Amino acid sequence: MILINDQFIKRNQDTHIDIEDRGYQFGDGIYEVVRVYQGKTFRLDDHLDRFERSAKEIFMELPFSKTETKLKITQLIEMNNLQDGIVYFQVTRGVAPRTHAFPQNAKPVLTAYTKKSPRPIDQFKNGIKVVTVEDIRWLRCDIKSLNLLGNVLAKQYAHEHQAEEAIQIRDNTVTEGSSSNFYIVENGKIYTHPADHFILRGITRIVVEEIANKLGIPFIEKLFSVKDVYRADEAFISSTTAEITPVIQVNDKVIGNGPGPIVRAIQEEFQKLI
Repeated sequence: MILINDQFIKRNQDTHIDIEDRGYQFGDGIYEVVRVYQGKTFRLDDHLDRFERSAKEIFMELPFSKTETKLKITQLIEMNNLQDGIVYFQVTRGVAPRTHAFPQNAKPVLTAYTKKSPRPIDQFKNGIKVVTVEDIRWLRCDIKSLNLLGNVLAKQYAHEHQAEEAIQIRDNTVTEGSSSNFYIVENGKIYTHPADHFILRGITRIVVEEIANKLGIPFIEKLFSVKDVYRADEAFISSTTAEITPVIQVNDKVIGNGPGPIVRAIQEEFQKLI
C-alpha cells in the first residue's frame, strides 16, 4: 500500500502524480525518511517536527496536522506489515500551471511509501571508505527539500571511486556527507560542523549528541578541515539508514586503527535505544 493525501492505495493499482505537480517540475517540496525497527518507528516525532520546520522555511502549508500525519504514517506501516525498513513521505506545493512564483490555489500533495531495508551490519562492524568532494549545494541545506541534485552528484562520485559516501567540502571546511552527518574524534572529543544553514541537522545527529552527553563525551560543534580529518583518531557518519557507521579511510588516508572506542561506545548506546 502507498499513501496519496488521505487515500491508501495498492501499489499495483493505476496511480499517478500530475505532470504539473511542482515537486516534479521545481523540486518544490520537502521530505523525510524514518527508520522502522520491529514494526515501530524510531524518533518519528522528531522527524515530524523537522518536517514542519522545513515547510515553514519554504512558506508551504502542510495538508495535515502533525497528529494526522503521524496517524497516517503509522497506519501505512501497519498495512504493509513492515518490520524492518524505512517509511518515506513527502509533501509538494501541489499541482498548478507552470510558473516560478507560488500558485494561488494549488493544494499540497502528500505521498508516502514503505520499503524493507536491512541494517548494514558489516559496515557498522568494519567501517567504510569515503571520498571528499566540493560542496556545490545551495545555501539552505538545513531545509530537507526535494532539491537533491548536488547530493546525487556527490554520491555518484563516491560510487565511481569505490567509496560508500562523499564528504563535502565548502571553502576548505568539511560540512557533511551527501546523505549523512560527519564527525571526527580527537583526544576523546567528538567534533562536527555547527548545525547552521550549511548542513542538515540530522535526527540521528541529535541522538549522537544525546548519547555523547550521557557518556560524558564532549560533543563540540566546530569547523574543521580535511587536514584535521586526516589527523583524527576516529571518524564516523550518522544518518537514519547508516545509523552510526565508522569511517576508516578518507580518500587514500587511513583513519586511526580501524573503528575506535568512541564510535563503538556510541554504537552500543544507539543499539540499546532501538
